[in-house]
Amino acid sequence: MSFKDRINGIRRKLMGRLTKGVGRSYSMPKEGDLKIEDVKNVLIIRPNHRLGNQLLLTPIVQEVLNTFPNCTVDLFVKGGVAHPVFENYERVDRIIKLPRKPFNNLFKYLRSWISVKGKSYDLVINGDKSSSSGRLLTQHAKAKFKIFGEVTGDIENKYSDYRHISKYPVYNLRRYLELLGFDNHETDMPLLDIKLNAPEIANGKKILDDLVKNAKKTICIYTNATGDKCYSEAWWETFYERLKKEFPDYNIIEMLPIENISKINFKAPHFYSKDIREMGGVLRNVSIFIAADNGVMHLASASLVPTVGFFSITKEAVYGPYGNGSLAFNTNHTNIEDWIAGIKNILN
Repeated sequence: MSFKDRINGIRRKLMGRLTKGVGRSYSMPKEGDLKIEDVKNVLIIRPNHRLGNQLLLTPIVQEVLNTFPNCTVDLFVKGGVAHPVFENYERVDRIIKLPRKPFNNLFKYLRSWISVKGKSYDLVINGDKSSSSGRLLTQHAKAKFKIFGEVTGDIENKYSDYRHISKYPVYNLRRYLELLGFDNHETDMPLLDIKLNAPEIANGKKILDDLVKNAKKTICIYTNATGDKCYSEAWWETFYERLKKEFPDYNIIEMLPIENISKINFKAPHFYSKDIREMGGVLRNVSIFIAADNGVMHLASASLVPTVGFFSITKEAVYGPYGNGSLAFNTNHTNIEDWIAGIKNILN
């Protein structure tokens, strides 16, 4: 772990302790206080700049839009990737961006906080229970109805997948409404979804066709990840050779990261794009996407592609891809035979 990571870890623990009690004074509204049709303005808070974490926000945004048909949503995020992620969400009205480095952009940082206070909301949702700034912003916002993000015992006991970072905000909202007297219809959990449109998917198909130049189906791999989540070149070389052996009737291509790195030494046809939606359009046209835990893995999942995610450091129960037939493997407790069997299961 780097010195910067250690400092950030200490900072998060300290802020967590300082903000632990935020929201405890909030009085739970009574049954009948909230009417679905009266919810017009909703604020969802997730101040994290990483692509994956903003993609992981899409299920709670969909849940809110589906639950409150008369509402529009404001998002409070960090950094700039939220705009392309939510570009095709018609009722996402405003994206408030917190600077990634607040001390370098103190004026913008303060202006972001002030803009939250400058608008009245019907409902505010903290999208990450472990975010100290999320809790503080939820407290700071003007709204009668607030969900601070705690997971309660009844949710833990009822849902085996409550730990997933995309799912527990949805479970929290449903529980909140249930306590206010609304029926919990147990509808399907929303998937990660960037809502690709037909032209974006068609453009992705053209890029893919130009790359493979045949009619075979395609397996896409992404061999990069951040820090300790990244597997070695030897690991990926072994896995890539096994894929070629097991799936001779498929193209195998590699999507490259911005650093132009390939853990298989560029042996497969490869492509790169800076455009998140263009990447999603290509991924939508492959049969399966395979990667370690990273933002592009979540982008594939949000492009509605069957996704296989490999986990060795982070927890697959919290960050694993779900829906579309996706699988998450903890590589500390599984082996290559398990992974190939899972991939065959998806492709068949």
